Amino acid sequence: MKYKRSERLVFITEYLTRRPNARVPLSTFVDKFTQAKSSISEDLRILKEVFENENIGKIVTTHGANGGVTFIPKIDYYTAVEIVKEFEEEISQSNRLLPGGYLYLSDIVGNASLMTKLADLVVTLYEDKHIDAVVTIATKGIPMAHAVATKLNVPVAVIRKDNKITEGSTVSVNYVSGSTRKIETMILAKRTLKQGSRVLVIDDFLRAGGSINGVISLMEEFEATVVGVTVLAESKDNSGKRRYKEYTSIVKVSEIDEFNETFTVEPGNCLDNFKKG
Repeated sequence: MKYKRSERLVFITEYLTRRPNARVPLSTFVDKFTQAKSSISEDLRILKEVFENENIGKIVTTHGANGGVTFIPKIDYYTAVEIVKEFEEEISQSNRLLPGGYLYLSDIVGNASLMTKLADLVVTLYEDKHIDAVVTIATKGIPMAHAVATKLNVPVAVIRKDNKITEGSTVSVNYVSGSTRKIETMILAKRTLKQGSRVLVIDDFLRAGGSINGVISLMEEFEATVVGVTVLAESKDNSGKRRYKEYTSIVKVSEIDEFNETFTVEPGNCLDNFKKG
């Protein structure tokens, strides 16, 4: 079958965007369309220009024996502002406030469309960090972690607080919970994360930071490097109590009043990090 250039562009676009951050050999398209490399290279040049102009992402080509083409999702600052605004509106509903000053987030983390948009934001922030795995704590961080890992094309390692026989051999650490001040345990299966990995930590809500400190301690047992920490929301009122400062938050929550069921939401520091870039 003879393909027109327009048909080739549609196929290549669909193929690459379904495989973000995966290197696709140029021969995949050369063989598919029975075209010379020069023709496929011209197709990719067109896509590269459109992707960048329309804020879809980057098309990166490499040459040599291991050469190929890679689609890297990326958004600009103005798109990030719109995503944060959408998330801010979702989380600002007063009926989200739970006893103890906690926020109900289950419906938000279950919103696959919103998680995908937030993943675009996070991936853009960490695109040059050479991440090997995304690490999260069960359970509310899992949807966001999977959305980010899908776009980074890396595995997800889920830390649990209870040992399961199906996990096999595990590594555990004790840490002090920032909210309850109690000693708790974190557990991660040895097979889940390779030694020496570069990891991005994803969590749903950051209070005093005890859980994040626990994750960092657990990562040290795997000789892993924590290249970043991202949370959906942080408590602005507890920011001065945290030992780990180098985190990214989508929104900040403050002035929590359980009696009147009110709280304030504002953009987190993620937009500041976009401006730096």
